[in-house]
Formats: sequence, structure tokens, C-alpha cells
Amino acid sequence: MPEGRPFYLTTPIFYVNDVPHIGHAYTEVAADVLTRWHRQSGDDTWLLTGTDEHGQKILRTATANGASPKEWTDRLVETAWKPLLETIDIANDDFIRTTDERHERRVKLFIEKLHEAGHIYEAEFEGLYCVGCEEFKPQSEIVEGTGQYAGQKVCAIHGRPLELMQEKNYFFRMSAFQQQLLDLYKERPEFVQPESARNEVVAFVSQGLNDLSISRSSFDWGIPIPWDPSHVLYVWVDALLNYATAIGYGEDDAEFTRRWPAQHIVGKDILRFHAVIWPAMLMAAGLPVPAGVFGHGWLLVGGEKMSKSKLTGIAPNEITDTFGSDAFRYYFMRAISFGQDGSFSWEDLAARYQAELANGFGNLASRVLAMVKRYFDGVVPQPVVDEAAELAIQTTVSAAVLEADAAIERFAIHDALAAVWKIVDALNGYITEQEPWALAKDQARRDRLATVLYTATEGLRALAVLLSPVLTKAAPKLWAALGVEDSLGELSAQPLRSAGEWGQLKPGTAVGELEPLFPRIEAA
Repeated sequence: MPEGRPFYLTTPIFYVNDVPHIGHAYTEVAADVLTRWHRQSGDDTWLLTGTDEHGQKILRTATANGASPKEWTDRLVETAWKPLLETIDIANDDFIRTTDERHERRVKLFIEKLHEAGHIYEAEFEGLYCVGCEEFKPQSEIVEGTGQYAGQKVCAIHGRPLELMQEKNYFFRMSAFQQQLLDLYKERPEFVQPESARNEVVAFVSQGLNDLSISRSSFDWGIPIPWDPSHVLYVWVDALLNYATAIGYGEDDAEFTRRWPAQHIVGKDILRFHAVIWPAMLMAAGLPVPAGVFGHGWLLVGGEKMSKSKLTGIAPNEITDTFGSDAFRYYFMRAISFGQDGSFSWEDLAARYQAELANGFGNLASRVLAMVKRYFDGVVPQPVVDEAAELAIQTTVSAAVLEADAAIERFAIHDALAAVWKIVDALNGYITEQEPWALAKDQARRDRLATVLYTATEGLRALAVLLSPVLTKAAPKLWAALGVEDSLGELSAQPLRSAGEWGQLKPGTAVGELEPLFPRIEAA
């Protein structure tokens, strides 16, 4: 068992009524970068992702496609959702499906516990339901329709007509936890991030909470209520419980204790479920609330949120087939401030690929290793005397490590990458200023040449380590070309938080060939 602190991170489990788009991939990559950073820093890390497969929307979609719900979800999970993880190189530790037997079994244990404790009761209910959100909508999210939906009540998020539903349901006494939730937000202001998300949640709860309908009896695609199989569990309650069931809730106490509580990363449109309903459920069960909930912004295309129904969804492989998974991961983590909305454009992606990845980082690595081969027969030289320029590089590297690690702690992945990129820029400037190609012409300055190329190569070592959570293909290639596997071990074993300790690359190490990390992309 790793000695570091526990870090259990979850993505939302994604609804499999259709194939994934880059909005889903964005969340997966962010979670993967965070957990790779923590894992490589020695923390006891676990990344959970998966799929949400119950509910009325799944049932209707499957029926429309001539399949049973299980056939439909099996097909999409195996042909679209799991392949997504390979496309963008996600190193998840577990993949849970809400149709997994382990999940259904443990969900029933949790719900029975709430029922036995008096937190669940039966009552009649009528409300406007959005099948797209799988939610009875609060008044604040009901608007008047326009155009073809004029005169109808529509969902403020999906813009589709709401359905009036009247059923006898089971309810969770969520209203009883209003003050406990407000106390939680006050005592732990970091529980919901960023601050704009926290303010939204506090305002919502302060208006007063209603009890939550947690069962449906008008269809049967879901987990049956244990004491009343004529009802199935509300899909959101079912889905939220995956974070606990995946780590053994009710059956594997040791694993659950080791992992829980989780840090959740979710899109801002499902923030309320995770920051209000979920902690209230955990409070009712006598369990610790999550470590925190971070609500990131939307990816926008043409100024609108990505949407299958509006044909603005872009498949991740449309990007990776041309630019590769590293460019996908780098672009979305660097170009968008995590926690805010961000716009995607092909032009910006292509420009950053060329300027930052190909010319900035890739060309730096190629030039430095080529000069080590040319001037020192492919062997890392022994530095002689560090001057002010070398000390400045060393300071830049050590400062970047601290700055990047602090940014990761606050989920500011964009800031972490910006900090690391200061090393890229500093090394490029250093090479330009020191002109090793000119030093190589003067035998009397060979010691200086050795110091300059050692500094540049050692800087590449630090970059390979620091960029490995993001550039999962390019960083290992650079690491191998640096020839350090024998002296320092595999890249995945390099502790990130000590990457700035200078002098780890041993003089005398033989460097290898480095293929272009980011090849030129010809315009179509």
C-alpha cells in the first residue's frame, strides 16, 4: 500500500444514451491528469469512471433503436465508451457500470439502511419532469417555450417540453438536512469549488429544500426498491451511489475505509446533485461527506454548449486521428481555465500544436539531443562551472515544480501547465543566448559547451517528468531518448514533487534517438 496520502478521484458516470463527444473526454482527461500527478507523487491514488445505464431516457432510446435497454447499453459501452478511454489514454483504476451486479447489490444495502432509519417515506407526487435531465425540475429551471414549443413549459437546460407526471413515489427526507448542508458549506468553504459554484449551491439550499422523490413506478428499467419491487430507484440516486459501491460499500469495509472520501469532478450542470443531494444522502447514512466537489465549465462550440441534439458534438477521434492524443490532452488542459467555460476551435488547436508543442517543446528536445550526439558522441557531458545563466535555469525549474504542484492542489491544471511551460521557454531562450553551436567551434570553450549542454539535457529530464501526466506518449519517448531508464528507472516511478532537484541526470549517460515528438501536420 502506498505511503502517501489517499487521493480518490471520480469523474461523473456518463449517461450512455448516445456516443461520447469531446465534452465527456475533457472531463476524463482532467481527472486523469490530476490522478497521474498524485500517483506519481506517491499518493495512494484511485481513479474511478464509468457509465450510468438506468432511467427513462435509456429505455426510450433503446426502444427507438429496436433493442432492450441492456442490449443497448452493452453495445454502447463496449463500442464507444470504453474505447474512448483508449483514444485519449486514460489510466483509470476502475470502470463501474450501474448495471453491474456489485453496484445493484450494494445500492440496495444503502437504500435499505436509509429506509430502516426512517429517512424514506411514501407519498403522492405531481411535477414537471425533464427526461433529458432525468429530474423533476425546480421552478427556477422551468421556462416558457418559444417557436415550436410556444405555450409549453420547457427545461431551461435542454429547451425541450417538460412532462407532467403524477405518481405515488418514495421520498427521501432531504429537507431535514438543509441546515447541516449550510453548516458544511460555511465550515468547509473549499467543499464546493470554484467559488462561483459554491455561491450557486449556497443560494440554492438557502431558498429551502424539498424532499426528494427517489422512486418511479411508471417504468421498470432500474434497480428495484428492495421492500417494494413495483418501484425502481430514481436514476440519480442510483448513479450517485456508484462512488461508494465501486470501493466496496457494505461488503468490503477495508477497501471502503482506505479510499473514502472521494473528490468529485463534475460538469457544472450536474453540480447540485453532487453538492446537495449526495452529501445529504451520506449524512443520512452516517457516512463522511465527500472530500470535495469541483464543478468545471462547459466546452462551447460556436458559443453554445456541446449538444448531440443540436449537432454540435465533436467526437474525440476527429481530433486525435489528426493531432494525436497528447495534443488533445495538452490543448484542453492548457487552453481552457479549468472551472470556467471555454471555447474550442480548430484554428486555436492547430496554432497551439505548431507553436507550443512542435516548435516550443518538440523542437527543443530534438535540438538538444542532436547537439549532445554531435558534440559529445551521444554522451551526457560533465558540467564544469555553473554561471549565472545556469543558476537561473535551476531556479526556474525548482520554482516551476512548486508552482505546478500548488496549482494541481487547487485543481488549476491550466496554471500547472503554464508553470511547467516556463521551463520550456527558459530553455529555448537559454540555448539561443548561449549558442552552443558557436561554443563548439572553439576548443578552448569546450568546458563551457559541456556545462551548457548538461544544463539543457538536465532541463529536459525535469520536463519529461513534469509533463508525463499530460503528454503520456511524448514524455516517455523523451525519457527513453535521454537514456535514463537504467540510472533512474522508469518514468512512471519518478516522483514529481522532487523533479526540480538539480543534477539527477548522470553525466556519462548515453542518449538515444528521438523521433519527432510532434510531427508536422500537412493541411488537408
